[in-house]
Amino acid sequence: MEMNASYTSFVAVGDSFTEGMSDLLPDGSYRGWADLLAARLAARTPGFRYANLAVRGKLIGQIVDEQVEPAAAMRADVVTLVGGLNDTLRPKCDMGRVRGLLTEAVEKLAPSCGQLVLMRSPGRNGPVMERFRPRMEELFSHIEDLAAKHDALVVDLYGAAVLGDPRLWDVDRLHLTGEGHRRVAEAVWQKLGLPAEDDWLAPLPHGPRPRWATRRVADARFARQHLAPWIARRLTGRSSGDGRPAKRPELLPYDPTPPADGAPGTASGDVTALS
Repeated sequence: MEMNASYTSFVAVGDSFTEGMSDLLPDGSYRGWADLLAARLAARTPGFRYANLAVRGKLIGQIVDEQVEPAAAMRADVVTLVGGLNDTLRPKCDMGRVRGLLTEAVEKLAPSCGQLVLMRSPGRNGPVMERFRPRMEELFSHIEDLAAKHDALVVDLYGAAVLGDPRLWDVDRLHLTGEGHRRVAEAVWQKLGLPAEDDWLAPLPHGPRPRWATRRVADARFARQHLAPWIARRLTGRSSGDGRPAKRPELLPYDPTPPADGAPGTASGDVTALS
């Protein structure tokens, strides 16, 4: 990758991870790594354009049906595609179908843009990760194969030990905090051949482990505020992204001001893997 490369446009495709949950802004909207990356790219290039088509809760089939064709039509310098993790963390998952749909997305996006960027998504250390790790790693292996075949870049967030630190995850346990998103933005920035501004892999400072009672209170809060609403949505066939538009659906000159109808910042059980 050429160092100090210049990019004039960026389109982000995916689910809640790319939408920016849970990097909450004071006005109640979400920012996230893609917005942070766009701001940094825009600071280097006058007239820089940015679109973010990602919507929380989307499965890979929905991403292909709703986002891939519009993203390909934008002919951007950089396109990021992160999808499939929501599928792998559902109780029933057809991994053959997931791999096929991801292949379809890459085959449409890679020829349409200057540089396609894929990711091995991060995962918080814990029992959820352990339960679904084999599916996730199957997905990530397929991503590596697709990248090699289509000259895409792969940002390895899964292999970054620091991104498994629970302190970089929101109370829903499946969305990164603002600091987590900042590190992802730096990781993509460096993968694009731009000069490092800090070490995104640096571990967090050591701190005291929360007491047993504190952890149990957090467990109960998680179950009440996040896990129970997710189960209710699964039973009724709903998704946190139903009816929600993309926050930046057009490839326009970068504007740091969030859209007027920006995504509400209430977590309300919206979880990247369980949306």
